[in-house]
Amino acid sequence: MLAIALALAACGPMSPDLAADRCEERARAAAGPTGEVRAGVVAGEGVKTGFDVTISSDFIMGRDPQLVYENCVRNLTGAGPIRPLRL
Repeated sequence: MLAIALALAACGPMSPDLAADRCEERARAAAGPTGEVRAGVVAGEGVKTGFDVTISSDFIMGRDPQLVYENCVRNLTGAGPIRPLRL
């Protein structure tokens, strides 16, 4: 993880649009649990089902999604958001 962070830091600041996209995802996770349900039929195996639920640490800590978004963008770009949060 540290190697990835160092490699990204070497590339310079992230574009404001890309930062907003990534930070909106993080803010959505702070707003509440996210998840997915899967169901299908596999030849020779029958019905397959599954689900995933993700609960972020921001949600557990009760952080405001708006503040999560703003802080995230500042950390990635060094400046404030260029657009409002879109959940």
